Amino acid sequence: MEKKALGKTGFDIAPIVFGGNVFGWTLNEQESFRILDAFIDHGFDAIDTADAYSRWAEGNKGGESETILGKWFKARPGMRDKVKLFTKVGSDMGIPGHKGLKEDWILKAVDDSLSRLGVDYIDLYFSHWPDPDASHSETLGAYDKLLKAGKIRTIGASNYDLALMAGALEASQKEGLPFYQVLQPEFNLNSREKFPAPLKDFCVEKSIGVITYFSLASGFLTGKYRTEEDFKGPKRGEMAKRFYNEKGMHVLKVLDEVAANHEAKQAEVALAWIIRSEGVTAPIASATSLSQIESFVKAVELNLTPEEMENLTKAGL
Repeated sequence: MEKKALGKTGFDIAPIVFGGNVFGWTLNEQESFRILDAFIDHGFDAIDTADAYSRWAEGNKGGESETILGKWFKARPGMRDKVKLFTKVGSDMGIPGHKGLKEDWILKAVDDSLSRLGVDYIDLYFSHWPDPDASHSETLGAYDKLLKAGKIRTIGASNYDLALMAGALEASQKEGLPFYQVLQPEFNLNSREKFPAPLKDFCVEKSIGVITYFSLASGFLTGKYRTEEDFKGPKRGEMAKRFYNEKGMHVLKVLDEVAANHEAKQAEVALAWIIRSEGVTAPIASATSLSQIESFVKAVELNLTPEEMENLTKAGL
């Protein structure tokens, strides 16, 4: 499988990153192992998680995803060397002081993540959410210490807009601190406002890698949500419902047409569109079945025509 350089991180990744939010939420430990094994066996090599995954699930407190990944690494000797591992800091962990991007918390949070993951270093460590109470200098200074200590290899920003990225760059240049080499925005066929053209141009100009989340719009772009009734039951149903409107249904219509042209699934086309979008390195996508992993391979191999790319792009505007 052809790999792409992830910005200036120094490493390449396969064209789809696995979204680890499902571990300990919609997948138990045994199921997670099975899906992870299949993901790697099919030639993929990057996994994205966060310290807070999956705190939102009933009975969870955060750290479940990292813990399952740690058990998987332990049960698969040598696997760590095959995987580019991404995790994040900044989300509220439900304990006073255990959130945000101040130095004290970052230095503690990384050790907590390393312990749960059972690894010596993290390939890519993200600021999960902007923190108005922490300066860029403080946050980047904390990452500088972690880089020098060998606990992380490079850093990224999730949910940062152009002003925040530009501010972080200014602080890094002024004070000789590391800068974010990867951006993780919400971006899909139906929702692109978090990765607008000026931000995309900034990333292209600065050679910043981009990996997108909600790449399938919480499952809406699989085509399984067509009526009000379809949103009842599935754990992701409520998250996908925000896309259920006139625009969303038009996107599905065009998606259906392109999928029929290729005898492909809607999700495969939606991922293929992101993979081939300017400025994007790879989409993040989750899976809960082996057939979905196989669809990842088909998405990578799917050759959309320029006309199809244009029609899909226009549908979500």
